[in-house]
Amino acid sequence: MSYARTLAAGITVAAITVLSLTGCTTTGGGGGPAAQDENAIDVGVSLQGKTICFGFSGSETEFWAAAISSISSSLAAADAKVIEHNSNEDPNKQLEQVNDCITQGVDGIIIIPEDGSSANTIIAEANKADIPIGVFNRPPASEDGAAIVAVADNRGVSEQTVEHLAAEAEALNLDRKVRPLVMVGNLSDQNGIERRNGFYDVIDAHPDLFEEPIEVQTNWDAATGQANLEAALQANPDIDLLFTSSDFLYPQIRSVLEPLGMWKPAGEEGHVIMGGIDGDNRACNLLLDGYVDATGVQDLFYEAESMLTALAKAIDDEVTDPDELLLDPGFALTQDNVGDKEKDTWGCIITPPNS
Repeated sequence: MSYARTLAAGITVAAITVLSLTGCTTTGGGGGPAAQDENAIDVGVSLQGKTICFGFSGSETEFWAAAISSISSSLAAADAKVIEHNSNEDPNKQLEQVNDCITQGVDGIIIIPEDGSSANTIIAEANKADIPIGVFNRPPASEDGAAIVAVADNRGVSEQTVEHLAAEAEALNLDRKVRPLVMVGNLSDQNGIERRNGFYDVIDAHPDLFEEPIEVQTNWDAATGQANLEAALQANPDIDLLFTSSDFLYPQIRSVLEPLGMWKPAGEEGHVIMGGIDGDNRACNLLLDGYVDATGVQDLFYEAESMLTALAKAIDDEVTDPDELLLDPGFALTQDNVGDKEKDTWGCIITPPNS
C-alpha cells in the first residue's frame, strides 16, 4: 500500500483539529501520539538528536490542516525534536519566529510561508545561518536563495481542470459564447498567480467558445470572495461556468448561487459548470453529488514525503544549502474519472475537521 493511502487513512478528526496552534510548541522525538503513528512518512534516516523548526501560517482549510498534521507527526516519528510556530497569517511574525529558531541553533527549518516574498526573506536568513530549509507548497517569489521547495504544478493542474470544464461547456451547444467567471486567489501568492494563469491558458485557447471572463478577487478570504461574487452576479447574472482558485470557497459560492436558482447538479436545467483546485473533502463530495464537474488535485502526501526525505538527507549529509524543486504534477478529478481516481484524491479519503 502506498504512503498516501496509509497516512490518509490514519488522519482523524482529532489529528487535524488539534492543529489550531498558537505561539510555539516544542515536541520531543520518541514520545507522544504523533511519534507512534505507524502511518507517518519514513524519511529514510533518523533525526534523533536533531532539532527541526516547523513554521506554518494557520490551518484554516482542510488542505493546510492535513499537511501540517502529516509533517508534524512524521517529524516526531523520525525522532526529531520539533519547535512548532503558527504565525497566524502574519509574515513579520513568522520571520521573527524563524529567527528565534535560528538563534536556538536548530538543525533544519521547514516553513509554510504566508506568501512568496516572505518565503524569499526567510530562505535568505536560513542561508546566512547555514541551516538547510524546506518550503512546503507555497513557493518563493523568485529563485534567489537555496531551498528545498515542494509544490504542486498549479498552472498545469488548473489547465487540466479547466480543459474538462471547457469540454463540458462545448457540449452545451449554446447559440452564443459561454460566459465564464474565475474567482482569483491572492496574487501576492505564486500559487494564486499560477492558478489564474492556468485558467486563462485554456480560455485564451478557445476564443470562439468563451466570452471575456469575469474576474472576482478573493484574496484567499471567504468573506471577500462571497461579497465580490455577489456583486459580480448582480452585474452579470447569466454565467455558464465558474472556476474557483481554491475549493475552500464552495460554501460561499453555494450561498450566492443557491438563492439565484443557480446551484443545480449536472443534468438539471440551470446547472453552472463548476470546478476548482485543491481536491479537498468538500469538493470531492460535491463532485460525487454532481454539483462540481472537476477539481484539480494536489497530492499533499507526496509533497510532504518528498520534502521531508530531501531535508533529512541534507541534514544527514551535512549539506547546509540544498537547492531543489520537487514538483507535484497533480491531476484533475472529474465526473468522467472519479471511479478510478477517487482513491488517489486526498480529500476523498480523509476524515475532515468538524465532521
